[in-house]
Amino acid sequence: MSKVAYYPGCALEGSGGPYDRSTRALVKALELEMHDLEDWNCCGAMEVKNVHPMLQTYMSARNLAIAGVKMGFDTVMAPCNGCYHNLKKAEYELATSEEALKTVQDLARQADDPVYKGDVRTLHLLEWLMEELGPEGIKARLKKSLNGIRVANYYGCMYTRPRQIFPEKDRGPGSESTHKPHFMDDLLAAAGAVNVDFPLKTACCGGAHTLSDADTSTQLVLNLLQAAEEAGAEVIATECPTCHSGLEMHQVRAETQFGIKTSVKILYFTQLLGLAMGLSARKLGIHENVSDSLDFLHEKGII
Repeated sequence: MSKVAYYPGCALEGSGGPYDRSTRALVKALELEMHDLEDWNCCGAMEVKNVHPMLQTYMSARNLAIAGVKMGFDTVMAPCNGCYHNLKKAEYELATSEEALKTVQDLARQADDPVYKGDVRTLHLLEWLMEELGPEGIKARLKKSLNGIRVANYYGCMYTRPRQIFPEKDRGPGSESTHKPHFMDDLLAAAGAVNVDFPLKTACCGGAHTLSDADTSTQLVLNLLQAAEEAGAEVIATECPTCHSGLEMHQVRAETQFGIKTSVKILYFTQLLGLAMGLSARKLGIHENVSDSLDFLHEKGII
């Protein structure tokens, strides 16, 4: 089993707290090993590139350099889609532009930071679990089944786009797909869930527009919620704190502002897998979700 440096990013220490807690609990239950990245900084999120695109690249590269130079890791694991996307984008830019690499390395020396060398890769939590265990490894560790709950797996837009920054995807059998991602489907099916045919797996949730144009974000989320229900889903499984928060908050807003009620539950995939590993709902932070799924999980015999 490989060891990885764990990069939670800002969201998992804030609104995505249940994702952080369920990730840590799940990784421990699966007997995998991750170590918190020391002295990490924001990946640059979505706003920093408006100041200067290279600043975002530098901020992500600094995290990768800390993992490699200071901690001796060759892999950083990032559960947040936004962080994962920015770290992968920095890897790509610094591998394809000598000018960008020189700029980042010069900035690091001036700041007395570790110097990025391009020898550290980024994995999403989904990819790490598939690489280390896969569906068969999950089955071997099950404590209980998800009892056939019908799940729409929502990957969001930043997990697969733009394609060029994910060269490991689309390599045929066994690899993740940018057109029709399936890693979350595979892991949850191994835990006893039934995956519905959800056509909006990689559609945008409007997370970047929540503050500037809330109505647009609500409509985009409503599209996801209604498509999931039309596909027969009881739960939308998420893998991103921004997507998760947007789905929960705009589900409420769609009802209060537009009078359109949807009842599909929203859970992190780590919370579902954690339940299958026998962890308690409280330990997985399910009671902290806005979407109240505890009665549903009781009715399904999962908790």
